[in-house]
Amino acid sequence: MPIGLTTLTSLAQLRDFRARRLSSFDRSGGNKDAIPIEPGKKLVVAEIDGPGCIKHIWSTNSHAHQRDAMRSLVLRMWWDGERTPSVEVPVVDFFGGGFGICKNFWSLPLQMNPDSGRGMVCWFPMPFRRHARIEVHNEWKEPIDFFYYVDHELYPRWEADLAYFHAQWRRENPTRGWGRKDLKGPEYIENLRWYWATKNTTGAENYVILEARGSGQYVGCHLDVDCFRREKNDWYGEGDDMIFVDGEPWPPSFHGTGTEDYFSTAYCPRHEFSSPYCGITQYNGSPEWGPQATSWVFRGKNSLYRFHIEDPIRFHKSIRVTIEHGHNNKLSNDYSSTAYWYQLEPHAPFPKLPPARDRLPRPDWPIFEPAPGVPAGPPSSATKAPRGRARRKRK
Repeated sequence: MPIGLTTLTSLAQLRDFRARRLSSFDRSGGNKDAIPIEPGKKLVVAEIDGPGCIKHIWSTNSHAHQRDAMRSLVLRMWWDGERTPSVEVPVVDFFGGGFGICKNFWSLPLQMNPDSGRGMVCWFPMPFRRHARIEVHNEWKEPIDFFYYVDHELYPRWEADLAYFHAQWRRENPTRGWGRKDLKGPEYIENLRWYWATKNTTGAENYVILEARGSGQYVGCHLDVDCFRREKNDWYGEGDDMIFVDGEPWPPSFHGTGTEDYFSTAYCPRHEFSSPYCGITQYNGSPEWGPQATSWVFRGKNSLYRFHIEDPIRFHKSIRVTIEHGHNNKLSNDYSSTAYWYQLEPHAPFPKLPPARDRLPRPDWPIFEPAPGVPAGPPSSATKAPRGRARRKRK
């Protein structure tokens, strides 16, 4: 008598597992429930023998509202004794907080709960066959008191078709833009049409959210864009998402129509919101459009998320998840991101995580400074495919 396959209906099915928890509770019976991590030191949060699956992680810490400290606190996870981690992300960014900033939001797999986002939660299932290891590395200058729960299940046998959870952080600061014409001057429409008429038929200069090899499926990301100075145009969007599956040439199987469209919003969104699969967690611009001297609508930090829970993107050999930084990559903003995916091991080596000083977010809303000299036109690689990559002929 099947009653359904949803999260709630499955609760009536008695599966064969043992539920367990690891936490930072005070072993003396007192109330000192945090474990201090000294500067430069690492804390082993979990060592679990499998087969099993981590079902829920909760965490907070004494420095959660210091964004520089949070970009200096790194979470790593290893499965089945692998040499390189499958998860390597600054702690707050892992839980969905762009720029290391804690702020209330909710989604199906990730949440940052009151007070002010300091209750960080992950619901992504993380199966492992033989062993799981979770570690936190403090690269900040001060000790950090760390609290955590790791709720998991242990099973009598392993299911052979299960893939392993992965998460990766990247940053390009700033992205390599081009163009010198001021779109905010009297020739705005003419200049804008000229920029938009330029072609991107390779995706070679796009910002890379994820590049992975193997067999798996991409399940989402959050993208964090800091408009730290005025650009050719203030709106950071119109950058098409391009997801290349199994080494395919341009145009890829997944080619979108703009930054805001990929994150399931529209028309230059200026409102924070949360939903199960998409949302805007940070918006810091001036609330109204107006003259340049008094209005900077997309000033500062903007964070968006999109989770492919109902529509994961399957890959069998490789995947390259990219997005333009402005149309044809003309804008030079500070981009960072966290990507989430599942795949069979082994995974390809991650890009080297930058040192803590190069992960720190920029200050909010600095005094305007003109952009340094940049090329007047788009790079040749925007329309010329790199060697070894054939361009698809249009029929």
